[in-house]
Amino acid sequence: MNFTVIHKDRKTGARSCLIQTDHGEIPTPVFMPVGTRASVKLVEPEELQAQQVHIILANTYHLYLKPGNDIMAMAGGAHTFMNWRRPLLTDSGGYQVYSLSELRTIMEEGVRFKSHLDGSTLHFTPENVIDTQRIIGSDIMMPLDECPPWPAEKDYVKNSGKTTIRWAERAKKHLAATRPLYGHNQALFGITQGGTYADLRMETSKALVDMDFDGYSIGGLAVGEPAEEMHRMLELSNGILPEHKPRYLMGVGTPENILNAIERGIDMFDCVIPTREARNGRAYTRTGYINLRSARFAEDFSPIDEGFDNHVCRNYSRAYIRHLLNVGEILGLKLCTLHNISFFMWLTRTAREQIIRGSFREWKDDFLKTFNSGQKP
Repeated sequence: MNFTVIHKDRKTGARSCLIQTDHGEIPTPVFMPVGTRASVKLVEPEELQAQQVHIILANTYHLYLKPGNDIMAMAGGAHTFMNWRRPLLTDSGGYQVYSLSELRTIMEEGVRFKSHLDGSTLHFTPENVIDTQRIIGSDIMMPLDECPPWPAEKDYVKNSGKTTIRWAERAKKHLAATRPLYGHNQALFGITQGGTYADLRMETSKALVDMDFDGYSIGGLAVGEPAEEMHRMLELSNGILPEHKPRYLMGVGTPENILNAIERGIDMFDCVIPTREARNGRAYTRTGYINLRSARFAEDFSPIDEGFDNHVCRNYSRAYIRHLLNVGEILGLKLCTLHNISFFMWLTRTAREQIIRGSFREWKDDFLKTFNSGQKP
């Protein structure tokens, strides 16, 4: 993986970069739609490409459970299995294990947990998580980490961070002892932790920088902490993480959080928000989000977002999509999903253009003012 900084904004920490992988280029800032089980819900890979999606995210935990490593290996990896020819990132499954707090035990060796599917006991280690991602064949892999909840006592967060550092060392060592299975290179990012404790965030970040990962993910944020605390940790991370490596804020998020993080030097994002909320009828527009199930759109024959250069917006009215949603037609869910993905692609693509022009902050402030003033029924 190669990484190049194309342009840095003079007024903020925002930057436009290019990640080059064997499956294609990724211009940043970039939003990654979530394809947990090797599928972005309701959308075909060809449709993702039509929406200018450069990279998607899949989940190691879920793919390990189903279809399982044996079938994934027989398929030749996730790219072939799902017919996705562009870059793919996999998280380690650590966050999913974190969410199973009542079903897992964290040990020095790794994590023992019960499958949410059948209750069987499973074991993740820094080594076998790398093995699974080798079988998946993702272009960018994540090491196993421990994500502490928020709020959490400082001693707990400190011990959690030390565990994450030790596991990162083991993951990197195992990576060097193994090889890609399908003829393309795979990068490994480190994941910083430390919650919202500045000294602990600095400690884990510096330790991972010393290990020289291909890029750095910022974990343990967007788990309930106030936005100001997230911003403070991002500003701190921006001063520690190397400029010549990509920075990925995991699990974020809303348009406001994305743009504020870009302003603080973040390059990559993922979140289920655009696809999950689309399935509930919520559509994102430049003047705020709207609930297309609402009765007020029953006779609204305008596009979801007028002037938005996207076939979903051009060819289907709010009234029609509302009708589909309210009679249970799957097409309504699909059109909402395609629209939201297109919106988030537009958002990060426009941010990149504004960074290059030197007008990012002004554009961001104007956009958020308009977006937050819109009606959100």
